[in-house]
Amino acid sequence: MKKSLYYAIFVLAAFICFSSCKGRKGVFTPTSSGRPYEILVVVNPVLWEAPAGRALFDVLDSDVPGLPQSERSFRIMYSSPQNFDSTLKLIRNIIIVEVKDIYTKASFKYAKDVYAAPQLILTIQAPNNEELQEFVEKNGQQIIDFFTKAEMNRQMSILETRHNDNIAHMVDSIFDSRIWLPSELTSSKIGKDFFWASTNRGSGDQNFVIYSYPYTDKKSLTREFFMNKRDSVMKINIPGSKEGMYMSTDTMSVITQPINVQGKYALESRGLWRVKGDFMGGPFVSHTRIDTVNNRVVTAEVFVYSPDKLKRNLMRMLESSLYTLRLPGVNSNEVNNN
Repeated sequence: MKKSLYYAIFVLAAFICFSSCKGRKGVFTPTSSGRPYEILVVVNPVLWEAPAGRALFDVLDSDVPGLPQSERSFRIMYSSPQNFDSTLKLIRNIIIVEVKDIYTKASFKYAKDVYAAPQLILTIQAPNNEELQEFVEKNGQQIIDFFTKAEMNRQMSILETRHNDNIAHMVDSIFDSRIWLPSELTSSKIGKDFFWASTNRGSGDQNFVIYSYPYTDKKSLTREFFMNKRDSVMKINIPGSKEGMYMSTDTMSVITQPINVQGKYALESRGLWRVKGDFMGGPFVSHTRIDTVNNRVVTAEVFVYSPDKLKRNLMRMLESSLYTLRLPGVNSNEVNNN
């Protein structure tokens, strides 16, 4: 991969990561259509069925990590350039594929709120099918991250004006931190350096947990330390329906990676939780960060229990809230700088 292509990827990632994606909707700009995590691909029909088109389809159709069953990253729609009419131009997420010999190399370009708002259009350009296929296969994760983070930023914009004020104040009083969570989370529980909010539903149940403990050294931000700490905290604070039952971590499923949240290091962890001694379980995602003002570690986590429903959108909607957590010393205008 040439350095120029890496630079293009960096620009794309930076655009999503460091903007709130609110969109500057003009007076005559219509509202975009389509559901969250729905993408329209505009591409020549022959190319769409060729190996290069199948490579792009496979990227968009790849499984979301950390879920108990297979769920694809996006719902994919398709249109030929000739049928890309005024109605389809209102879709919120669009990929346009252009293969022309006028291009010297494969590259990305993006545009925001062109036909509607909020909207992102990613154009993939290549001189031939072979280079297009290679480019898509090498940069598939960047394509997924581009639209996933855009959708999360849209959700954050909604949460900014439609969040649960009561929970925000409770988190502030316990942890001197603020967070935006969906208003549906109405039940709560307080423990020692621990807070849990939930929709308290039998299915489609959405949950948020935050807890803290003293920072000792860099080992506090390792996968092993995180899993041990999570198990000990959940065992105390989230018991099951009967004695001896409690939430635990399916350690084999946990995936961790470093990420940037508001310009600071965070450890992202995603995997599966289970209730020991019961059949309950589901996915979780957490951010572990350092509160430098109070020399402590803060872990914020979301998890769902939805045995009879798909979980992708439930999890991603909640995951957006993690990026709004503002620790002590972080200015309010930095919340969306993810």
